[in-house]
Amino acid sequence: MAVTVETAAMQAVPRRRRRVARYLPALLIAPSVIMLLCLIGFPLVFALKNSFFFWNLQTSPVPLQYVGLANYELALTASAFGASLVNTIILTVTGTAIEFFLGFAIALLLATQLKGMSVSRALLIMPTTIAPIVAGFLFRYMYDPTGGLLTWLANALFLPVPAEGLLGSPNTALLSILIADVWQWTPFFAIVLYAGLLSVPKEVIEAARLDRASFAAMVFRIKLPFVLKTALIILLLRFMQLFNTFDLVLVLTRGGPGTSSRTLGYTLYQQGLIDFNIGIASATTWMIVLIINALVGLYIFFAFRKWEW
Repeated sequence: MAVTVETAAMQAVPRRRRRVARYLPALLIAPSVIMLLCLIGFPLVFALKNSFFFWNLQTSPVPLQYVGLANYELALTASAFGASLVNTIILTVTGTAIEFFLGFAIALLLATQLKGMSVSRALLIMPTTIAPIVAGFLFRYMYDPTGGLLTWLANALFLPVPAEGLLGSPNTALLSILIADVWQWTPFFAIVLYAGLLSVPKEVIEAARLDRASFAAMVFRIKLPFVLKTALIILLLRFMQLFNTFDLVLVLTRGGPGTSSRTLGYTLYQQGLIDFNIGIASATTWMIVLIINALVGLYIFFAFRKWEW
């Protein structure tokens, strides 16, 4: 009997160890997950609750009365919201596409065996290390109508420059923000896609060369499929980040002239931190959340539905 009890106890020890080993990763990561959920969940719940109340900090430090969906209606009917949504979609789609194609082209160049590529890779990452506010001030000086580098370059290339400057014209303000964002974030695509290109098997490349595959076939039929999954993920991440653009707009144009360069992020800032209208700002927050989640959901459905997980 003693032997049986001792044997059972010895068998229970490995069982407990296996149980601990199974749940230990979840237990270690649980505090971070809980903190992340709190940091995300509390502001969203706070915004959802106050989106149904009239609350302007210039009037009262607390919500005054329940107004139902009036804040959503006011936010939607405001002219700034429609213009901000259009500008945000244009900036996000165009910027993400340009940054991807330029980044992929640079990644292909980095993958070649040319002299100076190591230094080029080190220099390439530098723009992404600059804070967007700093990049905004840098481009603000370069867009200066009297002595800015980019203004001088546009004149040297006989490109039309508005009399009020690139940032002062409604025709070029959004484009100027786009150029600054492309300069800063194209290296991010280039470095990530370059890392993906390094994973392409050399045997496949050599076989394609022996078959005398053209450059286009080498790029689009061999290299691009190998980095496609990586490309789809970074496109999604950059799309979400660019959709919330605020820093460059604040520094370069403040959404002007008029609403020509205003984005949803800047509109939210205007409503909450300048007009102090917490009710409408909360409603705008949830509309942005719903819009971006709908767009991301559609992207995930069409881009990832054929993936083998």
